[in-house]
Amino acid sequence: MKLGTREAARYFARPEPQRTGLLIYGPDAMRVALRRQEMIAALLGPGAEEEMRLARLAAANLRRDRAMLLDAVKAQGFFPGARAVLVEDANDSVADPVVAALADWTEGDAQIVVTAGQLKATSKLRKAFEAHRNAYAVGIYDDPPSRDEIEAVLARAGLSDIPGPVMADLAALARTLDPGDFRQTMEKLALYKLGDDTPLSAGDIAACAPASTEADLDDILDVVAEGRAPEIGPVLRRLKAQGVQPVGLCIGAARHFRALYTAAADPGGAAKGIARLRPPVFGPRRDRMLRQAQNWGAPKLEQALSILTETDLTLRSAGQRAPEMALVERALIRLAMLAAR
Repeated sequence: MKLGTREAARYFARPEPQRTGLLIYGPDAMRVALRRQEMIAALLGPGAEEEMRLARLAAANLRRDRAMLLDAVKAQGFFPGARAVLVEDANDSVADPVVAALADWTEGDAQIVVTAGQLKATSKLRKAFEAHRNAYAVGIYDDPPSRDEIEAVLARAGLSDIPGPVMADLAALARTLDPGDFRQTMEKLALYKLGDDTPLSAGDIAACAPASTEADLDDILDVVAEGRAPEIGPVLRRLKAQGVQPVGLCIGAARHFRALYTAAADPGGAAKGIARLRPPVFGPRRDRMLRQAQNWGAPKLEQALSILTETDLTLRSAGQRAPEMALVERALIRLAMLAAR
């Protein structure tokens, strides 16, 4: 049988021991692995591997010895409790032994859990699970996590009683990070809040979220966006000493001002526009960018983007001979003076 997204999430959290098997497939190996890990932990409980209630089989080995899976499914252990046999990295080359094991499965046998990459609708392996009356097939795709899935990750990390606006920030973060990175960030956030009884805030998220690769540019971008022209030279010299290149600086500035323009031009206001930015911005950084967007306004930000586009084209021109950092510095000073008007 095929499970939909909501049914699959519930099954992963509370799997049924009497089922014959489960196929988890999808193009993202990390997402598939996380779901498989969640399901097996819920099905077998702690200590399954130590008590030999979980057998792992590689698809490559199963191709060489096709009886291996059925033998593992029928084998009886010394410890009580649910048992499972995991076949990893499967594809249609191992469909025959898997189909045979599904057909010979009887109550009391180990549950058959198979993980695979992307499978076509015509896949023999996929059809075997979808057509079986006591087995499930679940496709895992790159869809944004649902609120239930996010709350499950938060619950496992020990985070609860989260204010609505902060939950919206977490949902935005979940859409930008890989599932594994999001889970690790939530665990880090739980440690960060350990012993702190105050409600979770956007500032807490900002302190624990993965740092942006453009974080080193934040200082100069804030100086420019806030019209502090005299400070541009010293900050630029420091960035140049750190190895920041003129083209990268221009690209970073264009990205920042494009985000400000997106916020300022939002029909619902700059605050709603900032909330819609991807990747999301949290805490004090979000408040600062909101003030910048409101102070500039959409018309002036259009002028800023024109200046940066012109500078970028000049930097990439084959006939350009002027010092590149000087060109960028001139453009940033023009922007800072525009902000101060």
